[in-house]
Amino acid sequence: MKLRTLGVALAAMAALITLPLQTPAAAAETPLSQGKTATSSSDENAGTPAAGAVDGNTATRWSSAASDTQWLQVDLGTSASLTKVVLNWETAYGKDYRIQTSQDGSNWTDIKTVTGGDGGVDTLDVSGQGRYVRMYGVHRATQYGYSLWEFQVYGDTGTTPPTTCDPANAAQGGQASASSTENAGTPASAAFDGNTGTRWSSQASDPQWVQVDLGSVRDLCKVDLNWETAYGKAFQIQASTDGQNWTTLKTVTDGTGGTASYDVSGHGRYVRIYGTTRATGYGYSLWEVAVHTGSGGTPPVQGGGDLGPNVIVVDPSTPNLQQQFDQVFAQQESNQFGSGRYQFLLKPGTYNGINAQLGFYTSISGLGLNPDDTHINGDITVDAGWFNGNATQNFWRSAENLAITPSNGTDRWAVAQAAPFRRVHVQGGLNLAPAGYGWASGGYIADSKIDGTVGPYSQQQWYTRDSSVGGWTNGVWNMTFTGVQGAPATNFDTGPYTTLDTTPVSREKPYLYLDGSAYKVFVPAKRTNARGVSWPNTAGTSIPLDQFYVVKPGATAATINAALAQGLNLLFTPGVYHLDQTINVTRANTVVLGLGLATIVPDGGIDAMHVADVDGVRLAGFLIDAGRVNSDTLLQIGPADASADHSANPTTMQDVFVRIGGAGPGLATNSVVVNSDDVVIDHTWLWRADHGDGVGWDTNRADYGLRVNGDDVLATGLFVEHFNKYDVLWNGERGRTIFFQNEKAYDAPNAAAITHDGIVGYAAYKVADSVGVHEAWGLGSYCNYTADPSIVQAHGFQVPVKSGIKMHDILVISLGGKGQYAHVINDTGAPTSGTDTVPSKVTQFP
Repeated sequence: MKLRTLGVALAAMAALITLPLQTPAAAAETPLSQGKTATSSSDENAGTPAAGAVDGNTATRWSSAASDTQWLQVDLGTSASLTKVVLNWETAYGKDYRIQTSQDGSNWTDIKTVTGGDGGVDTLDVSGQGRYVRMYGVHRATQYGYSLWEFQVYGDTGTTPPTTCDPANAAQGGQASASSTENAGTPASAAFDGNTGTRWSSQASDPQWVQVDLGSVRDLCKVDLNWETAYGKAFQIQASTDGQNWTTLKTVTDGTGGTASYDVSGHGRYVRIYGTTRATGYGYSLWEVAVHTGSGGTPPVQGGGDLGPNVIVVDPSTPNLQQQFDQVFAQQESNQFGSGRYQFLLKPGTYNGINAQLGFYTSISGLGLNPDDTHINGDITVDAGWFNGNATQNFWRSAENLAITPSNGTDRWAVAQAAPFRRVHVQGGLNLAPAGYGWASGGYIADSKIDGTVGPYSQQQWYTRDSSVGGWTNGVWNMTFTGVQGAPATNFDTGPYTTLDTTPVSREKPYLYLDGSAYKVFVPAKRTNARGVSWPNTAGTSIPLDQFYVVKPGATAATINAALAQGLNLLFTPGVYHLDQTINVTRANTVVLGLGLATIVPDGGIDAMHVADVDGVRLAGFLIDAGRVNSDTLLQIGPADASADHSANPTTMQDVFVRIGGAGPGLATNSVVVNSDDVVIDHTWLWRADHGDGVGWDTNRADYGLRVNGDDVLATGLFVEHFNKYDVLWNGERGRTIFFQNEKAYDAPNAAAITHDGIVGYAAYKVADSVGVHEAWGLGSYCNYTADPSIVQAHGFQVPVKSGIKMHDILVISLGGKGQYAHVINDTGAPTSGTDTVPSKVTQFP
C-alpha cells in the first residue's frame, strides 16, 4: 500500500512538473460603453430599460417594442476611434441591423451592416469615429422586439486627460464678443480683462452669450465664472474650433451665482458662456471669465500651417518659373498611374511669356478672389504628344481661377475625363483637340468666359455649364450646354447639341485664395436657374485656413477623423493617402477640398468616406482609388435611412473622381452611393479601369458606378464607365441628369456574363421601376466589347414608361463594330450597325 501510494504521489508530482506555469489571469478589457448613458427608441417594459444592455451584467437586458425599426444607443462621453462592437442577443434577436456612429447623437453614419443575422453573440470588427454608437434594427428575426443582454463598444478615445490644468487664464486679453451689451460701459472685453472691477452685462432677455477667442485650438480643462448679482440660473459652457459650430462642454441648470469653477473636457479655440435662463429680471452679468487649458495630454489637431512640399506657390517675379513648369511636366507628362501629385498656385499679378503644360495629376490655380486677378500672357496647354496625338487618355489635371491671353490667340486644352476647366477667363479662343486633330474624349467647362470661339473639332462629347462663349464651331456626338451665354441652339435631331437656357441648381467649387498674406477658402453660394459666370462679386463666404486641417502625406485616418470631430474642415495637399479607417464627415457645411488631385486609398476593405445626412457639405477636388481588398462603397453620402430636406443648402460633390484598377488591382462593390436628398453631383468621373495594371473582369471588379437612393438629386456632368453591372442605378424620386457619358465594360467575356432578367447587358443608365418622376438630357452610351465583339446589348438606357419619366436627346454608339446595341432605350430606337461608329438616337422618350 505504501509503495503504491508513493508511486501515485510520484506520478502526480511528475504530471505537475510538466504542466505550464500558471500566471494570474489578465483582466478583460472593459468596454467603452459599460456604465455609460444609454437610450432607446422604445422599451418593452420598465424591467428592460436601455441601461440593462450596458451595465456589464448578462442577467439584465434591454428589449424593445415588437415592431421595426428600433434602436439602442450609448453615449461614450467623448469621441472614440471604434474597433469592435459585441452584441449578446437574447432569443429575440435582430436579423438585419446596422451599427451606426455619430458625433452629436443626431446625424448617423453606418459603420457595419449585418444581414441574415442568426442571434447568439455577434462580434463585429468596425472602423469609425464617434461619441454615440447605436444598433439600428431593420428587421426582427421573431415576432417579439429586439433584445440584447449586452451591447459592448470597444475602441480608443485617442485622448488622455491632461496631467495638469494650467492655473493661468488663457482667455485674459483675448478678443471677445457678445450677443448684446447693456451699455457702452459693460462691453464683452470687460469679462476677460483680468479686472474684477469691470464687467460685461447683457440686455434683459434670453438667450444671451459672451465668448472669447483663445487664438488657437487648445485642450480645455476648467472654466471659472465670477458672476455679478445678475447671474445665470441655467447656462452652458461651449467650445468651438471655428466660432460657428459649438459643442457643449457643461450644462448648468441650477446656478447660484457668485464664483464657481467647472471642470470640462474638450478642445476649442473659442469658448462661450451661453445663458438660457436668467436668475433675475436683469440681464446676464460677469465680472470675469477665466479659461484654463491642459498640458501633458494628447494635443488637439491644429488648423492652418504650410501647404506641404508638392504645392508650388509662385508670383510674377519667381525666377526660372518656366523651368519649374517644364520640370514638373517632364515628370508627369506620361505618368498616368504614378504617385506624383502637384499643385501650382499663382499669386495675383501678370505673368508674361509662360506656357504651363499640364501632365497627369497637375493642377494650376490663381490665388486671386476673381479670375482676372491672376493673368497669364501665354498658355496653359494640354496636348497628346506623349500618346501619338491621341487625347483620349489625358485624364486627371485641372485649371482654375485665372485669366489667359493665349500667345497665338487660341489656347489648347485637349483633355479627356476628369480634367475640369473652371472659373477661367480666356481672352481669345479655346481649342479642345490635340495637335493633328487626333481622337479626344472630354470634357467639362464651368463658370468660365471664353471671349473667342471654342473649337471642339475631334472632341466626342463635352459639357459646359454657367459660362459664356464667343462662339462654338462644331461637335462630334454629344455637346451639352446649360446656362451658357453664346451657346449654339439645340439641334440633336441632326447634330450633337443639347442646350438648356439655365442650370436649375448650381454652386461653384470652393477654391483657395489669398486675402493679403493670409490663405482662405472661398465657398460660393447656391445659384438657382443660373446663366453665365458667377464672377466678379461671387456670392458666398470665406473660411480662414486655420479652420482647416491641412492634410499632408503621412497623415493618419485617425488624425483626419479627430480633426473633423473637432470641427475642422479638410484641405488635402497633393499626395496619396492610405486609410485604415473610414473618413467620417458628420458636421454640416464641412468643406473637404483637395489640391493637385490628392488621392485617397482605403486599405483592408473599408469604405473611403461617409458623409452624414447634414446640410451643405462640400466635397471637391480629390480622387478615390480603390484598394486591393473589396470595399462595399467608396463614397457614401448620407446613411441608408437619410431623409432630411437639404433643398436650401445641398451637399455638393464636385471634381470628385473614383478609380477602380489601373494603378493596380482594386475592388469595390459600389463606387458612389447617394442616400441624402437634394445632393448636387457637379462633374464626376467614376471609372472602372479598362487599361493599366490590375485590370480584368474579376481582378478589378466593381458592380455599380453610381447608385442614387435620395430624392431630388441633380447630376450635372456625369461620366461613368465600364462597370460590371449598372453604371448608374437611380432609385430616388425626382432625379435629374444633365449630360451623361458612358462606355460599357470592354472586357465582358461573353453575353452570358452580362445577361440578367432575360436581358443581354446591363443598361448604362437605369431608372428603377418604382420611380415615378425622373428627367434627363444629353445622354450617350458607347459599347466596345473587345473581349467578345459578337455581344449585342439590348439597350443603353432602361426606364419605366410613366408620364413623369422624360428622357431627352439620348444616343448609343458601337465603337468600330465591337459589339452592338439592339435599341437606344428600352425597346425603342434603331440598332447600331456595322463598323460605321454612327450614333443611333432618340430625341424624346417616351
